[in-house]
Amino acid sequence: MSERHHELVPADTAVAVGGEPPAPVVYSEIDFTIAADTARKLLEARPENTRRAYDRAWSQFTRWCADAGRVSLPATPQSLADYVSRLIGMELAPATIDQALGAIRTRHAENGHPGTPDTRAAILLLRAYRREWADRGNRVRKATPLLLDALRAMVETCEPGTPADLRDRALLLLGFNLMARRSELSGLDLEDLHVEKEGLVAFIRRSKTDQSAQGAQRNVPYGQHADTCAVRATVAWTDALRERGLDGGPLFRPIDRHGRIGGEPGTAGPATVRLTGRSVSDIVKRRATLAGLAESYSGHSLRSGAATSAYAAGVPVSIIAAHGRWAEKSPVVLDYIRAVDQWRNNAMRGVGL
Repeated sequence: MSERHHELVPADTAVAVGGEPPAPVVYSEIDFTIAADTARKLLEARPENTRRAYDRAWSQFTRWCADAGRVSLPATPQSLADYVSRLIGMELAPATIDQALGAIRTRHAENGHPGTPDTRAAILLLRAYRREWADRGNRVRKATPLLLDALRAMVETCEPGTPADLRDRALLLLGFNLMARRSELSGLDLEDLHVEKEGLVAFIRRSKTDQSAQGAQRNVPYGQHADTCAVRATVAWTDALRERGLDGGPLFRPIDRHGRIGGEPGTAGPATVRLTGRSVSDIVKRRATLAGLAESYSGHSLRSGAATSAYAAGVPVSIIAAHGRWAEKSPVVLDYIRAVDQWRNNAMRGVGL
């Protein structure tokens, strides 16, 4: 192109450079279907506890819709708002209602209706209810952190010799030292543990914050006192398992009233061989009752109490967060720290009153 011709072409003129426009994409029904096995795997991908809670919340919503002559899928914003109003009328905890909203939205997204139903009206109702709920003197109940004196008292209820006492002592001390979630404790296998010169090495295969199951190794040092040493207690329990012919599989198992351990060769009865997260919590509560402790303890008390005790002993927050598998700036960890600092660094301490 000559310089003169170039000058005659307006600067904003489109120039064809060849090629054909792409053909429109034509989808068929198969493009929007998945195999039954894929659907099953997608359903199982969500953590089991969450899946059960969501299934229960969705079932309750669909039953209410059917009774009221409403469509549950896809539901309208008006139906959702009325449903939330009904839950508020039942005086459920705000967190329970919030979970129901999450379950309904998730089920809509899974069935091809992302972003529906519109939750704005429902959330306005829930926000007002939160204020009313708090004004009536309600508050979020949290498990009492299990601190050292209470832990020692609970461990002292575990008499040496019986399988249940050996198991419970190991569960309490190992759970505390690992800052373990209930699901992490119940998920441990014998193969996940080995003893080294300095103490016990535990491999936690997956946890709430590790849904991709990359796993995490955590070390538990020998305790200063033999009766509260997690390593010695765990070894005593694993030795008892191996004496019963249990060389692998779940670490913490149910025990019947005759002292028979779940999965023990030659025993009859249910095939359950692993404690559930709820069972872990039940053991903590039972040992607290036996120790005469009035506070409200649960399985989570092991985890929160360990973090609180470590911070009170001067362990840096970053070390606590890493050991307990929290994000370093997790608001949960900071909450445990504030429980210590509200006395240690109280604004009114030392002001002269």
